[in-house]
Amino acid sequence: MAVHGRFRRIKWAILAITLGIYYFLPFVRWDRGPHAPDQAVLIDLERKRAYFFFIEIWPQEVYYLTGLLILAAMALFLMNAVAGRLWCGYLCPQTVWTDLFLAVERFTEGDRRDRIKLDGEPWTLKKVGAKLAKHTLWLMIAWWTGGAWVLYFNDAPTLVWDLATGEAAFAAYAWIAILTATTYALAGHMREQVCVYMCPWPRIQAALTDEHALNVTYRWDRGEPRGSLKQNTKREAEGLPAGDCIDCYQCFAACPTGVDIRNGMQLDCIQCGLCIDACDAIMEKVGKPTGLIGYDTDANVEARAEGRHPVYNIVRPRTVIYAALIAVIGLVMLYTLTTRAFEGINVLHDRNPIYVVQGDGTVRNGYTIRLLNMRPLNRSFVMGIENMPFGTRIEAIGVDETIGGYPVINVGPDRTREIRVLLFSTPGETMPPSTPLRFRIVDTETGDTVTARDYFKAP
Repeated sequence: MAVHGRFRRIKWAILAITLGIYYFLPFVRWDRGPHAPDQAVLIDLERKRAYFFFIEIWPQEVYYLTGLLILAAMALFLMNAVAGRLWCGYLCPQTVWTDLFLAVERFTEGDRRDRIKLDGEPWTLKKVGAKLAKHTLWLMIAWWTGGAWVLYFNDAPTLVWDLATGEAAFAAYAWIAILTATTYALAGHMREQVCVYMCPWPRIQAALTDEHALNVTYRWDRGEPRGSLKQNTKREAEGLPAGDCIDCYQCFAACPTGVDIRNGMQLDCIQCGLCIDACDAIMEKVGKPTGLIGYDTDANVEARAEGRHPVYNIVRPRTVIYAALIAVIGLVMLYTLTTRAFEGINVLHDRNPIYVVQGDGTVRNGYTIRLLNMRPLNRSFVMGIENMPFGTRIEAIGVDETIGGYPVINVGPDRTREIRVLLFSTPGETMPPSTPLRFRIVDTETGDTVTARDYFKAP
């Protein structure tokens, strides 16, 4: 049933914003300089990078993803503590796409009564046209949903052209087909069944809520005893108790999951607020105050029934803890992001053999070293080693340039480079079997420095 009101307008606004971001964000450009992609949001699987505007994430920084998942969980818990299933009713992709598909259905086949009437009619040209138009639009939306998804994994304009000319990779077509089918099935046909039977969050949410959380609530202290408008008017005239609920069932008809909110909180309710709009419209028509159904707490409903004033405890230990955790985790992630180095070094000591004693008595240790350049420009690094035994000589295979006897290693923009490094040392009487070392690389232009620990092994 089509519903008009404050919460319906909020849902339309959220739908427009979220879908607008999802469909068009891949086409937003962001200049990162030469040798770097200019797509604002990109998950580059080939180069093993993730880009989000000015942020670039490398594979070894996957802990940022972990942090984002923790933040998302805490935000979900906070929303639940403040206003119940706020995520489900307004932000969940299943809700957003289902609302869009329902809007298409109303546009092509009419409102609920019109659709029921149409389904009962024999197949005519008009009926075939309406059904065909609906499913065509559904498939177009589902196809663009799958198409938009793959655009986040490659340069969007280039991939759109490749898809149109049949030159894109098979994986792109396969994922578009999969997401087209799932979107068409979930949003067009399964709809509320996904929320009721498939989604685990209602079961989790029910264990996390409390009596102070705002939920879509039927204010039974005002609505009961319910009855038709004529019956309640007669009871009021006779001095008998009569509630404001006129038993019109508009709240039930407006609910996307078929919940009668007058029976109390139920697992199927996604807290979308459409029953509030439907009820407020009826209250205005019969000349009664709106708000018979609204966002309220169980504690306040009981308080009004007992003649006490309602109290809204939005700020309470539960919400403070969730907000504090979000702030702490967010600040830690922000600090690590703003202070992270844009260069790195990884050292792997040879395992077999650990060392080699050469004919002249010197001991050789071999290392595989990988240097990381996380900036979009060529950089040169001087490699040095701290705490080397006296007389140790360093040799970088394939590197000819040196400064003061230390190799200078060039690393391309946004690249890594792996080299072999050999250390030669003449063991003295006091040389221990394992000497701790610190490998150090220094940018020749900026002086940025990073180090890594390892050992020099000897007999």
